[in-house]
Amino acid sequence: MRVTDRKTLRNKVVKGTFRNAIKETKENVAAGKVKEAQELLKRAIKALDKAAQKKVIKKNTAARKKSRLNAAVKKLALKK
Repeated sequence: MRVTDRKTLRNKVVKGTFRNAIKETKENVAAGKVKEAQELLKRAIKALDKAAQKKVIKKNTAARKKSRLNAAVKKLALKK
């Protein structure tokens, strides 16, 4: 297997991990589930940090996504 193919497969797995974590967090925010959203936020932040560490996404992209997710969850928590 070529190096590019191996890296592409690894990148797809990492991207899928953080995308799913972000999607689940957003769904819980939309549903108004504060506790679940806060728990999933932790998982999403961890996945984004790992993706940035592995250089799948840039550091600032990860920071931006974490910030927006955190703001959404915080806004939901303050409403309740």
